[in-house]
Amino acid sequence: MLLLGSHVSFKSSDQLVGSVKEALSYGSNTFMFYTGAPQNTKRCNIDDNLTKEAIKLMKENNIDINNVVVHAPYIINLSNDTDSHKYDFAINFLKDEIKRVEKLGVKRLVFHPGSFTSLTLEKGLDCLIYALNEVLKDDINVNLCIETMAGKGTEVCFSLDQLKYVFDNVKSDKLFVCLDTCHLNDSGYDISLFNDYLSSFDKKIGLDKIEVIHVNDSKNPLGSKKDRHENIGYGYIGFDNLLKVIYNDKLSDIPFILETPYISLLNDKKISYPPYKFEIEMIKNKKFNSNLHDDVINYYKKSI
Repeated sequence: MLLLGSHVSFKSSDQLVGSVKEALSYGSNTFMFYTGAPQNTKRCNIDDNLTKEAIKLMKENNIDINNVVVHAPYIINLSNDTDSHKYDFAINFLKDEIKRVEKLGVKRLVFHPGSFTSLTLEKGLDCLIYALNEVLKDDINVNLCIETMAGKGTEVCFSLDQLKYVFDNVKSDKLFVCLDTCHLNDSGYDISLFNDYLSSFDKKIGLDKIEVIHVNDSKNPLGSKKDRHENIGYGYIGFDNLLKVIYNDKLSDIPFILETPYISLLNDKKISYPPYKFEIEMIKNKKFNSNLHDDVINYYKKSI
């Protein structure tokens, strides 16, 4: 079964209930959310009553909570220990976030591995490995998923060899991978040769370690190391190549999550709308929508 959804919001007022309702409005059967703003570590208390209401709503609409994904905030950096206070904070925050995810009943937590900044790449990877061994030494009921990165700046984990090094040195069966198609393209992996990438991944890490896939087109060409997402079929990867990823026989029963840009009004960039309802329709129909911008704008203007 194709598991297809998008990033949705998680607000303190309605929490997971609001996330589920938003996902359903897009025609999703899975979704991903941050438990607070991705740019900071401020988090509200989880309301168990709202969680129970959300789980009931998911069951009524055939969304399995085991296929739902949480994304940790961008700003925690596990790959640099030069500031011990910040490094320890990142480790402890990720431990706390795992507890929040467990409280919500979600089984998959995606995180960015971070940047080595003033260190070497090798030292940055060793910092990441130490941090993950600290986080994963506890008995947890969540699969922690390293997101493949674009290689922008001093990011780590933008190559298969780097991922393999991490997996070879982290002693836990709870560590997995989240592939991101934009990041793969920007780091230098050609999505038109995606089966070749999967073969290499299988030899070095194992396909059973792929737990989530972020589906994004890219605003930049192969190997650009820029990390700028584009709407499905409107970037350098292309619609047909992304379909080959989504409908790949080796990746059944894995959540595919859209993180594509909102569509802005041409005369007012401050007003923008989510494209996910229409991108999900495109993917399900396997037919590219060349009128995505106007369709999104017209749909949401009518609903206001």
